[in-house]
Amino acid sequence: MTKTALLFPGQGSQRVGMGKELALRFDAAKRVYDEADEALGFALSKLCFEGPEDELTLTKYTQPAILTTSIAVLRAMESVGPVGYDVVAGHSLGEWTALCAAGSLTLRDAVRLTHLRGTFMQEATPVGVGAMAALMGLDLDATRALCRDASLVGEPVEPANLNGGGQIVISGHTDAVDRAIAAAKGKGAKRAVKLTVSAPFHCSLMKPAADRLAAELASVTITAPRVPVVTNVEATPNVDPQKVRALLVAQVTAPVRWEESVQAIAGLGVTRAYELGSGSVLRGLIKRIAETITCTTIGEPHEVDAWKEQA
Repeated sequence: MTKTALLFPGQGSQRVGMGKELALRFDAAKRVYDEADEALGFALSKLCFEGPEDELTLTKYTQPAILTTSIAVLRAMESVGPVGYDVVAGHSLGEWTALCAAGSLTLRDAVRLTHLRGTFMQEATPVGVGAMAALMGLDLDATRALCRDASLVGEPVEPANLNGGGQIVISGHTDAVDRAIAAAKGKGAKRAVKLTVSAPFHCSLMKPAADRLAAELASVTITAPRVPVVTNVEATPNVDPQKVRALLVAQVTAPVRWEESVQAIAGLGVTRAYELGSGSVLRGLIKRIAETITCTTIGEPHEVDAWKEQA
């Protein structure tokens, strides 16, 4: 029997217009956007559908926008047929979407908390102080050594996203990231490219954001997920609701172990995956990490239609 995973993208997959056609076509998707707007007290749906882009790319808006769009896709699918899945996972922010999809967090709480998460992350470091860069061709040990050499007291740089397929993203103080980029090719990297991001995610500079998020999470009801959630921090399936808070807080400063997460999903016998939401970043990573998993992107009405015909 085929085992299926639902996968949810993280920050960077946003685009103006995402979810617009879906909400016009499926009432179930429109209701998701309506609920998100109500929970936040402003028109997140308008930002998703119409922009402006410079506002949508602000972290505090990007995070709830991506989550809402992914859940809207799932609800659209559920409105036309049963969606069977055995495990869920998401890249960084996408883990929040995965928890929402699995029923561990309500949509209202997930939207509100990811808005706060984005706000806290943006405020954790002054603009321009933090940066991130993608390295191609270095393994984790070599990347750690590169980061150690480039770090100074008060200017750390650390592995942040272990994406697989030879790609590792580093994150930290802008000067330290620049030093790491300058030294990377000499250490064997094929490429080292600075990313366009608004903050240095998944590194120790995010500690203030993690502390503020922990305070907000303390009063939120978290229930056991209906299916296992493969977490970014541990790269193993979790069904224990007692662990969810601590893992979500740790995730803010810890690296995203995506390659290991996909390997864990493959190890569960999953051969089919659906990436729900905007973009197809995860599909590309899956192809490089686990050849045994066929990943399909679903984010537009015609893709929901195609899924229904195959299901």
